[in-house]
Amino acid sequence: MIGFGWLTPRRRPATARSVLAGEASAEAARKTSQEIEEQAPPAEGAEGQEPEFPVFGDDKAAAFFDLDNTVMQGAAIFHFGRGLYKRKFFERRELTRFAWQQAWFRIAGVEDPEHMQDVRESALSIVKGHRVAELQSIGEEIYDEYMAERIWPGTRALAQAHLDAGQKVWLVTAAPVEIATVIARRLGLTGALGTVAESIGGVYTGKLVGEPLHGPAKAEAVRALASAEGLELDRCAAYSDSHNDIPMLSLVGHPYAINPDAKLRKYAREREWRLRDYRTGRKAAKVGIPAAAGVGAVAGGTAAAIAIHRRRH
Repeated sequence: MIGFGWLTPRRRPATARSVLAGEASAEAARKTSQEIEEQAPPAEGAEGQEPEFPVFGDDKAAAFFDLDNTVMQGAAIFHFGRGLYKRKFFERRELTRFAWQQAWFRIAGVEDPEHMQDVRESALSIVKGHRVAELQSIGEEIYDEYMAERIWPGTRALAQAHLDAGQKVWLVTAAPVEIATVIARRLGLTGALGTVAESIGGVYTGKLVGEPLHGPAKAEAVRALASAEGLELDRCAAYSDSHNDIPMLSLVGHPYAINPDAKLRKYAREREWRLRDYRTGRKAAKVGIPAAAGVGAVAGGTAAAIAIHRRRH
């Protein structure tokens, strides 16, 4: 999977799979943004003060927000998994195994390539044969059950400031694009860049388009979307909690570290990036544990990606 080479200032060339994943995500995001715009409910209330930035009326600027632990407490794919387990998509032993994998990651604070590959392959095997519309419908229900109450008010206020300035706001996440789009629409945002799982005739094939939208792939997705939308990246903003998103943050003229992990906090301070921390007390003390950033990355292959299980057949 993705290493930590992006912590150095020098940009490493993106792989072909990263570029493919980024372009596929950007294309999917643009297709869904129009639907979100047409069906968007009134934006939910936001708390907190508006930042000095953004500049009102700058239509060459947009904002890109990481999802897990930036916009929402915890990993979206984990909450989605709880909902799928409740609906009997997989068995208790599989949920237990997933919980162990997440606990290991939280303690170690690093990604294990074997774990990541295991999660991705297992997730794809579960979703194979399910209809895209089915997972989208379930995602709507699960958002209300587990996610709505976990939105960080402070980050929500930052996103609203961009919207109020007349700018587009996109989620950028390793979570499946279908789930990310549900969350973006519920928050009144423009759309979402997420991992794209291949589907034919509205049915998942069990394959990814490119790779999970993580690390360099996120940066490629933002780059592709900015090009398609006619944006100037040096006028755009990006927000994230994880050092894995340094490639994306480094693309824009206004990078923000939100609830940052220890490595991102250090990197951001060295470069005088703006920091915001909406955690308090004990939660803030855990800043060095990137709370499932990697889980979202590997699980992003499908909307059923939280189930850590091997093929039964």
